[in-house]
Amino acid sequence: MPVGEPFAHIGRDTSGSTASSLIRLLRGESPAAWTRFAAIYTPLVYRWVRQAGVSTDDAADVVQDVFQGVARQIAQFRHEKPGDTFRGWLHAITRHKVCDHFRRRRDQIDPVGGTDMQARLAAVAAEVGDSSHELCHADDRALVVRNTVEQIRGEFQPTTWTAFWRLAIEGHPAAEIGRDLGLTAKAVRQAKYRVLKRLRDELSSLE
Repeated sequence: MPVGEPFAHIGRDTSGSTASSLIRLLRGESPAAWTRFAAIYTPLVYRWVRQAGVSTDDAADVVQDVFQGVARQIAQFRHEKPGDTFRGWLHAITRHKVCDHFRRRRDQIDPVGGTDMQARLAAVAAEVGDSSHELCHADDRALVVRNTVEQIRGEFQPTTWTAFWRLAIEGHPAAEIGRDLGLTAKAVRQAKYRVLKRLRDELSSLE
């Protein structure tokens, strides 16, 4: 089974409460929220940057540029029309920062400019394009969910977490999990529900 596959189905319902909205906390300049945001989104932004052709030597700097852009612009992010997503907004910032990176390299290497570098910039823009299909790619979404799962794990008792994990991720029968953990099958399903509800609340404004 592919690495991201167990997470692909989690957290799709984004109609839950946004009381713990990470975006709202980011706007309030909460250090803990920024730490959580970095833990969830750094791997995804790094993947986008590398897919756009940025070298491993430069990728971390571009990721940092992206996060600085997010910090400057987070107050302006809005769900203004159907299809607007935080991930799409983040992807657009990433695209701009990647293009800025290649422009700087163009200026350093060839101050006069050149057709090769212009072609590269055009290719980068295409590779990091903002089509909704790319932004909803299952692997990207699974990566965000996986990192969010790790961030909320400490909020639950070990038994609750194990019940959720074995039922939702590993696919074991509830009755079997209940026997192993000393729980009823109903309690196992309730554990899964509690964790998924918390996960959906965390993801609700980021999808």
